[in-house]
Amino acid sequence: MAASFAIFTPSSARAAFFSAASADYSRSRLSSPLLLPPRIARTLRLRPVSSSIPSPVLDSTSRSKTGKWEWKFNGNSVNVYFEEHEAESAANAKQILLVPTISDVSTVDEWRTVAKDIVAREGDVRCRATIVDWPGLGYSDRPSLEYNADVMQNFLEQFINAPDGPLANSGGELVIFGGGHAATIALRAAGKGSINPASIAAVAPTWAGPLPIVFGRGSDMETRYGLLRGTLRAPAVGWMMYNMLVSNEKSIKSQYESHVYANPENVTPSIVESRYALTKRKGARYVPAAFLTGQLDPVKSREEFLQLFAELEGKTTILVVSSANAPKRSKAEMEALKGAEGVTKFVEVPGALLPQEEYPLAVAEELYKFLEEQFGSKL
Repeated sequence: MAASFAIFTPSSARAAFFSAASADYSRSRLSSPLLLPPRIARTLRLRPVSSSIPSPVLDSTSRSKTGKWEWKFNGNSVNVYFEEHEAESAANAKQILLVPTISDVSTVDEWRTVAKDIVAREGDVRCRATIVDWPGLGYSDRPSLEYNADVMQNFLEQFINAPDGPLANSGGELVIFGGGHAATIALRAAGKGSINPASIAAVAPTWAGPLPIVFGRGSDMETRYGLLRGTLRAPAVGWMMYNMLVSNEKSIKSQYESHVYANPENVTPSIVESRYALTKRKGARYVPAAFLTGQLDPVKSREEFLQLFAELEGKTTILVVSSANAPKRSKAEMEALKGAEGVTKFVEVPGALLPQEEYPLAVAEELYKFLEEQFGSKL
């Protein structure tokens, strides 16, 4: 598709960003209970959500902790935020790692209700859950690194394999739940043998950033993406453009209503406020600059995307959770996984690009069914 360089002028860059997004879209220190600054603490409250599925989380209590783990990369030490959730009785529990969808407002918040629901269940499989924020996103530190898919994969590998990390006692039976690009990065790491999960659940999986999925990856476009990325990272003009594109409540609300959520009525003021706060954290623009322009894309084509699943055939069981109302281009990539080699099970839930937050109980139900199918007879 031909595209003019004018898409990166200040007034039109914003339109390009949102049209593209809507088209697709080493130490651990624990504190207990969840002791966070007031703005963050507000987001820890469970929120009523759209679902017809009853949940044990409404009737049971779970123990929760927050912590920071130190990721070392290229001479940098980055404090990464994580949460741990488990039932009062968590003996012989299977370790679940939940990884947020990569976006400009990515956060552990999107997985919290799912995590609490699953650890509260008293079926054949008992679980403990860890949710981790990506470096540069959520409540983690946001240094000015040259973020790309390899950097994010390095983080995930280190976090999972660290002998002093929160997953050190998973006993080789780790299960990963990943949203969007997170699922695809986990699949790529597993295919290379750098992590060895027992199962992976890919929830609304994606592989292409907002601009590449619309405008492609021709050499001319890659040059323009590089210019936009450099502008967003620049000290002064970068903040100005980032504030225009992302860091304002009107834009965040528009994103959620157009393609992040399926039902605009589920986009509450508290969601918009909490996500807006994330965009104001120091260094907030660096990862979004990379994501928008395709630097965080784990693969470059649908063929490569499908190959990630095929490579794990017979090695790792994989659940694909597609979302019924995902944007057209993203939905097409999810549908391509139906019946694909390496996909153990394919299901569909309500939602768009963030079903685990908008419809957490429906997502939790499918995830737990898969856990019982895979591990119910092993415990």
